[in-house]
Amino acid sequence: MTPAAATIGDVRGARTPYPQAVRQLLRETLFAAARDELKRRAWSEITMADVAGVAGVSRQTLYKEFGSRDEFAQAFVIQEGERFLDGVEAAVREHLDDPRAAVGAALETFLRTAGEDPLVRILLSDDGTGGMLPFVTTQGMPVVHWATARLTATIEEGWPEAPPAKARLLAEALVRLAISHITAPGHTPETTATATGELLGPFIDEALGSA
Repeated sequence: MTPAAATIGDVRGARTPYPQAVRQLLRETLFAAARDELKRRAWSEITMADVAGVAGVSRQTLYKEFGSRDEFAQAFVIQEGERFLDGVEAAVREHLDDPRAAVGAALETFLRTAGEDPLVRILLSDDGTGGMLPFVTTQGMPVVHWATARLTATIEEGWPEAPPAKARLLAEALVRLAISHITAPGHTPETTATATGELLGPFIDEALGSA
């Protein structure tokens, strides 16, 4: 086999299987439809039929993919969170030589980016009775578990010698603090990140400082 043929074979082998690609496109289309609807009205006023209609699919297709309205909302919140955690991970990787600075930069990046995002402000502006706020707070465990797992993986990648249990404990503490501060901000992202670094500093040094 020639090098060119081998390269083509590798590219083809790396392609996403067609059914998986179709499903991913469907989910992205549905999330985009929900995003568009949320710019016009609160989640409590949006039905699954509305989302399906904007996406150009049947309501049955939407239910088949997500199961229920609540499951769709949770998946949507996680999808939106992906954008913010990309920035958090980048901030961590820029400070691998200073664990405290990495944690502070990560938290500040998340709070600043989320606080400036129009959609996040919409999601958090309801009174908790019919909007999406409960999927981050009172019903937020799927989001907490997902974000904790992703941040734990980032910490373990950056400090591979850190004890796994401590890496996860630190990740979960940061996730819960971030959610608390984004839903009820009291200070600027920079001030909050600095205070959190001072509070968690000794544990960060113990868990990551000698890694």
